[in-house]
Amino acid sequence: MTETPAAGLRGLPLERESPFAPPAKLAQLREERPLARMIYPDGHEGWLVTSYDLAKAVLGDLRFSNRNDLRHSPIPLPRAEAKASRTPPGLFSRMDPPDHTRYRRLLAPYFNVRRMRELEPRITEIVSRLLDRMAEQGPPVDLVEAFALPLPSRVICDLLGIPYEDHESFQRDSATLFDLTAEVGASSRAWGSLYDRLRRLVLTKRTAPADDLLGYLTTCDLTDDEVTFMGITLLVAGHETTANMLSLGVFTLLEHPDQLARLRTDPTLAEHAVEELMRHQTIIHAGPTRAALEDVELAGEVIKAGQVVTVSLVAANRDARRFPAPDTLDISSAAAHGQLGFGFGIHQCTGQQLARLEMRIALGELFRRFPSLRLAQPVREIRMRDDMSIYGVHRLPLTWDEDEEQTEAVRGRSASHGTTTHGKRSGDRT
Repeated sequence: MTETPAAGLRGLPLERESPFAPPAKLAQLREERPLARMIYPDGHEGWLVTSYDLAKAVLGDLRFSNRNDLRHSPIPLPRAEAKASRTPPGLFSRMDPPDHTRYRRLLAPYFNVRRMRELEPRITEIVSRLLDRMAEQGPPVDLVEAFALPLPSRVICDLLGIPYEDHESFQRDSATLFDLTAEVGASSRAWGSLYDRLRRLVLTKRTAPADDLLGYLTTCDLTDDEVTFMGITLLVAGHETTANMLSLGVFTLLEHPDQLARLRTDPTLAEHAVEELMRHQTIIHAGPTRAALEDVELAGEVIKAGQVVTVSLVAANRDARRFPAPDTLDISSAAAHGQLGFGFGIHQCTGQQLARLEMRIALGELFRRFPSLRLAQPVREIRMRDDMSIYGVHRLPLTWDEDEEQTEAVRGRSASHGTTTHGKRSGDRT
């Protein structure tokens, strides 16, 4: 018998028993009702998807929309408005084709494989400088503040052409936008701050074109608002997601010493490790959400036009029908390359190759430079980002043996003066 809305799940489960394990309720639903009715916090009667195949089916179907004005949040939000707003021009992540297609096509030259190869030496340089600074500061350090956050922030600033001097402001505003407890006023101020800063920069690049992504966009047939909101989208997503995945990935490896030992022994596993960490520790833990544009039959049910479907990437990436031993971390697993941490379909992450590159270089160099790296406080005291739409850690205090790091630093500098350059060595790890 078809279940009634009254019998459906009420809101998306977020409660975890372990920082490294998804909510147990999601696993139960995936086995019993991978497409389950769910009552959203605002009373909307929609659906929750928890299996891998159904997740791909929804995310890859253009009959499901990502438009801002059709959305319903699967979790309570203080800032949730009675009526969802229309998508601003240029905020392509909340658009459907053909507008979404037009904007994404403009960005393609800056995120292709050739461009990633060009960026690799610069990313390696940034990583090395940040690790040098960590070594100079000495333990303990907060990895988030010292390394995981400044790395992608510097890279995306370079790519967009945004002065890094503004990083504290845009990091603070971005954090507010991802804060599930932020009130309407705080979110509005954060949006306004980001908009004002980016718009001023766009106007400057209109009169003095620059060889960067924002400069390039000002030469396209786009309005100032379009370029501004495209810049905001890339800036916010370009550092928040990678920063949290990197810090959570380090935390996970430190708590799985057998896997960390394999990575240290064989640095060529870094590419697999990134994919497996993305799968095992999916940071998009509250969505994504799509709205049916028409009646859609799925898994024997009819999702009616206007109904919203939330896809749990956290649950889909632990589906045993797709991933062998899904709850076990295995950095050598080739199966992990099908993970959905970057999404799927036309809205799959624009900068996914950049994120992969940053994480691969960062993980390899971090554990090479600091062989004795370890937590500086008990696991139970690490505060997780349950209160943010991007999962991770708020802080990750780490320590190491200083004399050991100095030895590794000397080895690294010696190798960089040999026949193989530091940047090339990092590139060979894939």
